[in-house]
Amino acid sequence: VHCSLPLPMASVDDLRDALKTTLEQRGVLGALKARIRAEIFSALDDSAEGKPNPPPENVLINELIREYLVFNNYKYSASTFAAESNSGQPVGRDFVCSELNIADEGSIQQVPLLYGIVAHLSKGQRL
Repeated sequence: VHCSLPLPMASVDDLRDALKTTLEQRGVLGALKARIRAEIFSALDDSAEGKPNPPPENVLINELIREYLVFNNYKYSASTFAAESNSGQPVGRDFVCSELNIADEGSIQQVPLLYGIVAHLSKGQRL
């Protein structure tokens, strides 16, 4: 049996909304937005070769922030942060611990260093 009833055509707006919803549910839309932002920052910052190297404090602070973002699965923020801060390759936790005289042992090993710093300071201990 052949049915010749016309099927309603979806409008362009309906298709766009359905696509947006699907991409959001799959986590793709946020990733695409972050990637576009990172590429825009990169394109605008192509003159980074002429920029001086950031001071050592910035390198350490950027690594603390990067570790925190990655630990909390803030992938899009981490991607944008890396592009904006021009951080390059991560320097790593061992380097930060060495530079800041942090003993990376016990429960602090399971969390970003920022958590340990906040815990230390919230106990009333001074830096």
